[in-house]
Amino acid sequence: MTTPSITLYATRPGFGMPETSPFVIKTEVQLKMAGLAYVRESATPPQAPKGKVPYMVDAGEVVCDSTFIRAHIERKYGVDLDEGLDARQRAESWAIERMLEDHLYFAMVWFRWIVPENFAKGPANFANGAPEEQREQLRREMQTRRDADLRSHGIGRHSAAEIAALGVRSIDAVATLLGEKPYLVGDRLSAVDATAFAMLASILTPFFDTPLRDAVVGRPNLVAYVDKLMRQYYPEHAWAPLGQAEAA
Repeated sequence: MTTPSITLYATRPGFGMPETSPFVIKTEVQLKMAGLAYVRESATPPQAPKGKVPYMVDAGEVVCDSTFIRAHIERKYGVDLDEGLDARQRAESWAIERMLEDHLYFAMVWFRWIVPENFAKGPANFANGAPEEQREQLRREMQTRRDADLRSHGIGRHSAAEIAALGVRSIDAVATLLGEKPYLVGDRLSAVDATAFAMLASILTPFFDTPLRDAVVGRPNLVAYVDKLMRQYYPEHAWAPLGQAEAA
């Protein structure tokens, strides 16, 4: 058997998700959409060339950032993950992706990292591999850095209620754009669906109790969309669909 030329450097399963990072999920789904074989290796952000995961090594070529990974696989392997979309639909896809990655993602991160209960049971565990006497200091440093990042972004300067309101507005926008369609843009799966699925599933996981999760639960079309794509791309993952009862 030929070893795949692509190695995807990813995070690890956690937080009730097949990966702790929605950007890893996005890239993995897009690799599966492209029909490309790959192997996975776990990595932490400090090990990555640009300090973020995912990154990919393809026959010795290092590609960082999920957006550039997509561009690489489309160019090198002659695939178009937006096949069938016209110029306007491609533009709409880019606008949706930016809303999800540059806005909704940071609202989600705030509720994971800054809310004490969520931090304690979630990101704080990233320090578990350190010597026990160093863990609490490392956790304080991790949370302080993340708080500074969020304040620099801008969203971290708001109150919890204001951050929730901003995030819910983006969730409402996605729910409206999806409507009763099976996919966000066009009549078939496209690249933006990988991004939307990754972000919405990461919010919907019951591991974290947040007002953003409540907002997704309250939109049955988003719940059904996540459940469908989780079954399709991560059938081995123990994901319990909410179904209409909880979503109602």
